[in-house]
Amino acid sequence: VDVRITTPYIPDKKLVHFCTRSHYRELVKAGVGIYEYTAGFIHPKTFVADDRVATVGTVNMDFRSLYLHFECGTWLYQSRAVKQVKDDYLETLAHCKKITEEDCRCNFITRFIQDAVRIFAPLI
Repeated sequence: VDVRITTPYIPDKKLVHFCTRSHYRELVKAGVGIYEYTAGFIHPKTFVADDRVATVGTVNMDFRSLYLHFECGTWLYQSRAVKQVKDDYLETLAHCKKITEEDCRCNFITRFIQDAVRIFAPLI
């Protein structure tokens, strides 16, 4: 399975960004491609699966967005637009830095703070 996640390199909220980065270690070790968009701020919520299904909208993949907020999303199934969403994502990767295991290394204090912040991840 080829899983790729793109996050902003330039944060809009530093605490959320710090919390997001705290998950990189495990994801990269598991083979997930993590990419940080370096050409500015990026905040799309798009997903593509098997070149047949895609979503585009405001929905984050978290409890708050899925169950508590009134988020909007469009589900695309076997539509020509699925390829367009995928192509757009692949073009976006040209403006991203791929995160490596080396990028995830940090000192004990930073790692401790990241792990502590992750406790509050569902709330931020």
